[in-house]
Amino acid sequence: MSSPTTQHRRVVITGLGAVTPCGNTAAETWGSLAAGRSGIGRVTRFDATGCTAQIAGEVRHFDPARPLPAPLRPRGAAGEPMMQALTQKDVKKFGRFTHLGVGAAVEAYADSGLDAHRGAFAPERMGVNLGVGLGGLPEMEAMHDTWKAGGFRKISPFFIIQIAPNLLAGQVSLLLDARGPNMSVASACATSGHALGEAAAAIARGDVDLMIAGGAESTVTPLAIGAFAQMRALSTRNDAPEKASRPYDKDRDGFVLSEGAVVFVLEELEHARRRGARIYAELRGYGASADAYHLSSLAPGAEGSARSMRMALDRAGLAPTEIDYVSAHATSTPGGDGEEATAIATVFADAKASLNVSGVKSMTGHLLGAAGAMGVFAAVQAIHHGLVPPTINLENIDPVIAELGLNVTPNIAVKRDVRAALANSFGFGGTNASIVVARV
Repeated sequence: MSSPTTQHRRVVITGLGAVTPCGNTAAETWGSLAAGRSGIGRVTRFDATGCTAQIAGEVRHFDPARPLPAPLRPRGAAGEPMMQALTQKDVKKFGRFTHLGVGAAVEAYADSGLDAHRGAFAPERMGVNLGVGLGGLPEMEAMHDTWKAGGFRKISPFFIIQIAPNLLAGQVSLLLDARGPNMSVASACATSGHALGEAAAAIARGDVDLMIAGGAESTVTPLAIGAFAQMRALSTRNDAPEKASRPYDKDRDGFVLSEGAVVFVLEELEHARRRGARIYAELRGYGASADAYHLSSLAPGAEGSARSMRMALDRAGLAPTEIDYVSAHATSTPGGDGEEATAIATVFADAKASLNVSGVKSMTGHLLGAAGAMGVFAAVQAIHHGLVPPTINLENIDPVIAELGLNVTPNIAVKRDVRAALANSFGFGGTNASIVVARV
């Protein structure tokens, strides 16, 4: 099998999948974002009585063993048809983050139209990079209780499969016969931003022609919410969950923990064109940097974040004035929003008059390891639909942010031509990722 050696090949997005608090499909999720509809509610997964934060972005009414809209044949016409992403036996074997991630990955694969062309490319030319930040925390908590109550013989033989972060990528590789690079990034809230960037780099340098890339997370658990609450990082607006996540608002009091998965099919441009694929956008640039300042706070002025944005723009070959929309990290924390906004205002100093910025975590909450992919999803859909999703719950803009002169797209989506967009994701440990997507 020959392997292309051309460097810097162009990478496009040809498939989308999403399972989020705002919807169980990509279409449902985008519909909620475009309408400014929150997916945040009271915690139902456990009894949060006694915790200062009792709200979360839960994925609701999702059946990981639901029948697919149409059978898939990832191993070609002679292979066994796939009727559902996971069987009931699989559901018991895997952790919830894998349930969500497989659902989004199979949706993205079906959406790409690749299934009809499996005989035209070798499975070795398709890889997987699906990031997970914390892994199977719900299963860890539950199995610890089981062990304490019943001893070692009660520990499930599937426990390691349930919790290991890379098992999502492994299962997707197995299901979709993807025999190229198979890996899982873990870099806190920048996880899936890095997964997308590194997946695109593998295509650009010719290692593969296709990558299934993105991220998943499911940590709506007593320990996770309790720990973040003890850090005073979470909103305690328990009486109005849908209004709790409010980036840029002067009364914001922390982020809302959420779960979900967002996955893309990335494809080399000419490979996509040869098969007549629908192209949502091109992944033009990727920047990754470190603050080297603090484990859980952005550097003053978000200096490292600004560098990742500039790097992504440079690699995209685009000037700040050519970006129409920034899908901000904007978690709704008192400090982080302002620091990131300062960095955006610095990088886009000459483009603020024509730039829209928004924080979709105001609707989705914070998906941790899937947050970067969620931000890129908003950017790609903004290009595809000509609509910038809003920052909801913005009732009184923080005066410090108002002084920066950014249009943070308050409360109502804006219909406009979006030629190119940049998406940010930043994580504990001072790690940053920025992705530039653009119309082909």
